[in-house]
Amino acid sequence: MRAAVLAMCVAAAAWAGPAAAQQDPQALPILIVDYDRLYIDSEYAQQIRAALDADAEALKAENDRIVAALTEEERSLTLRRPTMTAEAFRAEADAFDTKVQAIRRARDAKEVELQRARSAARDEFFVSVRDVVGQLMLERGASVILDRRSVFLALAASDITDEAVSRIDAVMLQSGQAPDADQPLIGGTEPQAPDDTPLDTSPAAPLDP
Repeated sequence: MRAAVLAMCVAAAAWAGPAAAQQDPQALPILIVDYDRLYIDSEYAQQIRAALDADAEALKAENDRIVAALTEEERSLTLRRPTMTAEAFRAEADAFDTKVQAIRRARDAKEVELQRARSAARDEFFVSVRDVVGQLMLERGASVILDRRSVFLALAASDITDEAVSRIDAVMLQSGQAPDADQPLIGGTEPQAPDDTPLDTSPAAPLDP
């Protein structure tokens, strides 16, 4: 099997040598693009991701604040327990547990929203740059652009990823379409926090009546 693969590679190299010498790189009918690199390397995409990263940092900071506040509230309840009746303590403990669960659901929803925003931003990036990459295809006289991951063998000249990254940045950044990193891409991260007090993701110790 390995011998067969080696033979195929040798044959491909023998074919590619003279072909590359004779083929005009500007007239290849099929071009290749590394779509992952477009989203990783282009400055336009980096600005999109920076806005999402800012949202994630804001969400984490808010989560930390909620955790600290709820932890303090639980500590206060524990310290006051010796001075409370069993009924009063149970009422406050139940109310606290209800509040924690509500906040946890709200924070989980924000995390899901952020993940969806990341996925949507990537999809929208490729939609927004499609015409830019398509113009490159027309300029090269090609009729098809394939994702590099779906290509088994190709001439290096058919890969226009670097050129596509440069063109995307030149067109999209000049047109002012890059997002503002200070402008959240998801809804406000302000949660339904309790009395300016934050959420502990670890389960609270059981409260005995």
